[in-house]
Amino acid sequence: MPFYPGPGLGGHCIPIDPFYLTWKAREVDYSTKFIELAGEINTSMLYYVVNKTLEALAERGKSLKSSKILVLGIAYKKDIDDQRESPSLKIIDLFRKRGAKVECNDPYVPESSGHREYPGMSMKSVPLTVKRLQRTDAVIIATDHTAYDYKWIVKNAKLVIDSRNAVKSPKINVYKT
Repeated sequence: MPFYPGPGLGGHCIPIDPFYLTWKAREVDYSTKFIELAGEINTSMLYYVVNKTLEALAERGKSLKSSKILVLGIAYKKDIDDQRESPSLKIIDLFRKRGAKVECNDPYVPESSGHREYPGMSMKSVPLTVKRLQRTDAVIIATDHTAYDYKWIVKNAKLVIDSRNAVKSPKINVYKT
């Protein structure tokens, strides 16, 4: 099964099971440095996406504080509705803690709430319209659902942060992470 880079790992097993294996390996005095390193890299990707967004906004003379951010995709992987351990949730949390106004759109997740790590986080998926894209300071592609028309999104957005390599033809307003 192929795995592709993105803003972090999500789901009910992939982010957790390797650390269980690491814990179990320690019982027999076995080192699992690569598993631990992979976990650190995957965890840091969330911060990398947020920092790339900060940089891209700064280049446009904007700060993250009071910027309008639209996160595309709450599910942890494309074309499903499962939000367990989704990296999008942490990204939204990091943006909000830095003063950004965050909205989300996910064709598979009409409402996101009741998360273990983010008990107060509740969001409804907003409609994806030209007007919304044009008034948003940055659009973050967090989940690369096939339902999204990426050419249309790029055409209408001021800035797109593509954490999933979903936009195939580079545009001036697209930052690949």
